[in-house]
Order: sequence, then C-alpha cells, then structure tokens
Amino acid sequence: MRMYDLIMKKRNGSELTTEEINFFVDGYTKGEIPDYQVSAMMMAIYFQKMNKRETADLTMAMVNSGEIIDLSGINGVKVDKHSTGGVGDTTTLILGPMVAAAGVPVAKMSGRGLGHTGGTIDKLESFPGFTVDMPIEKFVENVNKDKIAVGGQTANLAPADKKLYALRDVTATVDNLSLIASSIMSKKIASGAEAIVLDVKTGSGAFMKEEDASFELAKEMVDIGTNVKRNTVGVVTDMDQPLGYAVGNILEVKEAIDTLMGKGPEDLTELCLTLGSHMLVLGGKAKDPKEARAMLEETITSKTALGKLKEFVGAQGGDSSYVDNPEKFETPKIVEEVLAKESGYVKGIKADDVGRAALVLGAGRETKESIIDLSVGIMLKKKIGDYVKTGEAIATIYANDLQKKEVSEKILLDSYTIVEEKILPNKLIKGIVTKNGIEKY
Repeated sequence: MRMYDLIMKKRNGSELTTEEINFFVDGYTKGEIPDYQVSAMMMAIYFQKMNKRETADLTMAMVNSGEIIDLSGINGVKVDKHSTGGVGDTTTLILGPMVAAAGVPVAKMSGRGLGHTGGTIDKLESFPGFTVDMPIEKFVENVNKDKIAVGGQTANLAPADKKLYALRDVTATVDNLSLIASSIMSKKIASGAEAIVLDVKTGSGAFMKEEDASFELAKEMVDIGTNVKRNTVGVVTDMDQPLGYAVGNILEVKEAIDTLMGKGPEDLTELCLTLGSHMLVLGGKAKDPKEARAMLEETITSKTALGKLKEFVGAQGGDSSYVDNPEKFETPKIVEEVLAKESGYVKGIKADDVGRAALVLGAGRETKESIIDLSVGIMLKKKIGDYVKTGEAIATIYANDLQKKEVSEKILLDSYTIVEEKILPNKLIKGIVTKNGIEKY
C-alpha cells in the first residue's frame, strides 16, 4: 500500500477502506509517513469529506493508536460527559457529584485548560492537596467506592489525534465535521466510556458559532458513537454569553458549591439537570429524562450531591473542608466593580471577550507553560435581558495586578452591548440529537 495512491483516491472523491485508513494513521503515528503527505490527505478529506463509516474508522484508528483505558473493573455503565468548551463552563464539578449521588459511576478523564480559564483539573486543584496523579487501580477503586473520580489524560491517549490535530492547525484543515468529530470522540472512547453525553455549544463563545453547524457536529458525533456501539446523546446549548456568572477557577468552584446547595445560577443549574438526566438514562438508572431529572433534583435538595463533592475531593487528597467553608479559598488583592457607561437592556455579551478579559488577569494559559493564578477572574452581575443603569455594576473583577485589571476592565466593557428596547434572553437548550435524529426546541 502506498500513501500516494491513497491521497489520489481521496482527492478524486473515492471512499477509503478500513485498512487504508488504519495504514495511514498507523504510519503517521509511527513517523513512517511524512507530514507533507498527511497534510495532502487532510486537505483531500477537507474537500471530499468522509462518509459515516470512514469517519467511524478514522475515530477507531486514532483510539487504537495508543493506550485504551480499561475501566471494566468498575461496576455499572460508565457514562462520560464532554463539552465542546465555553466560558464559565464549570458543569463537571456540579454534574459529576449529582450523577454519582444518583448512583451512576462517573469515571472522568480530564485535561488542563489552554485558553481563557483552567480546565477541570485546574479548577479542582483550587482545593489544597487535590491530585489526579494516581494509578488506574486506585482510580477504579475510587469510582467503585465513591461512584466518582477524575483522572488526568495520559500522553499516550489517542496520540494519532494529537499529531493530526497539530498538523490540521497549521494547514487550514481544522474546520471539517468528520475531522472535528473523530478528534473529540477518539479521546472519549480511548478513555473507556461506554456511553457518552455531549454538550455541543453554539454562539459567540463557542467553537461552532452557527446553530445549524452545531447540530451537524452533534449528529456527526452521535453517528460515530452509534457506529462504534457507544450509546451517545448530543445536547446543543447556548454559548452566546458565559454560563452562570463566574469566570475564573476559584470563582467557578465557589459557584459550583452554591449550585449544589440549590443557590446556583438558573442557566448553570438547568444545564446540569439536562445533561445529567441523559447520563442517568444512558446509565440505566432512569427510564426517561423526566424521571432522571426528579432524581437529580433530589440530590440537591437532600444535599447528597454536596456530600459527594466532599467525599470525592477528600478521596483525591484535597481539603474537603473548603466545600463547607468556601471563604477559606484565596482572595486576590484587588476586588473592584465594573460600572456601566449607559442605561438600557443588555442585548449581548461577547463570551469570547469575557474569556479574554479573564485570561488577561491570569485565569488561563496563553501557552502550555503559563502559570495560572487560581484566585483571579470575573463575576458577572448583568446578563442578556437584564436592565442596567448608568453607574451600576455590570461585573466585579478579581485581580492581583492593577495594570492587568485595567486592561481586563476595558475588554469587559467593550464585550457588552446595551440597547434601549427590552431584550429576551436566549433559549439555553437548543435541542437534542440521538441516533434516531434531531429534535430542535
């Protein structure tokens, strides 16, 4: 088999066989096929696209390129949740304990953040002593005992995906549904998930800005899951403004604790209940989302989900007393309100820019080597549809550097659009995608 022939075959619009896909993914991972030939293949795929079978085969070739985490020692159906990323997206810290308290095992492999705020692991490390550094046997033991554990993604998880993504990033071939979907799904499958719930964001703060494209991506990923025998559900959700009010690591952890106490923002609570309901159904704990939702609401009312967060943090070496006493978390030197320059209704908040304002403060990483300041960030006070008067606070900035605070404040003010006419907030849940099709709300 020659790579030249495969490039020409795909360039001319023909279908690649399973063997041909395995050949080029395996050869590239091992360094036997050069970058320039795989770049040509990515461009051929970009223009000629892949069908459902080819996309599923590409996904599994990437899964099989490295380590596949064996979670067979965990009792019950292992359901994973994946978000395509957003601003203020702290769902795992709420959803994990809720779903675990309802009896479905949450065995999650997470990464660190690169961008406006930290990833799930960075946020959890706000609890002093918390670590994801444990052997797989300990991880499995924790899930069987507490129904929840979060581990760090190993370097050898879907290495072909890492190599292909780096190449796509510099050859203008990122934006292809088959390539995006297979990249996301390969990591979930290699992480040992038996069922997957996908939170596919749409809007200004999302990877997919257009709603129709977000539904297409969700469908592509659900089709991959179905093809490789993983029950998969996609939920398309709004990211035209940050989720909840907190953007920044410790601030988001505090908001997660508030939510588990039943005092969280309405949109964040609703999203966690929606995603969690599908996780419980896929995990075999509930017959439908309505029954599942009632079970999840009970974990908040009874405080069992809050107790589960404490159990989980403690089991991974963290100081769980911070859950009961969030005031123990570090507070930065500067806490200042950002005041509106005009009166009116908030029409829009550019979520990307709010993320950038948090990044400037040090809440995220500009490069992999950047050190995160866990204490800094932004608390929004006004969101889309809210009325604001001139001089009223639209947000509070938490900072450790005056100059960074001033830059962040300017970005934040510019991210808001305020108009005279009354505005209705966006619908949070746009629709659900299952193997049976798309249901838009």
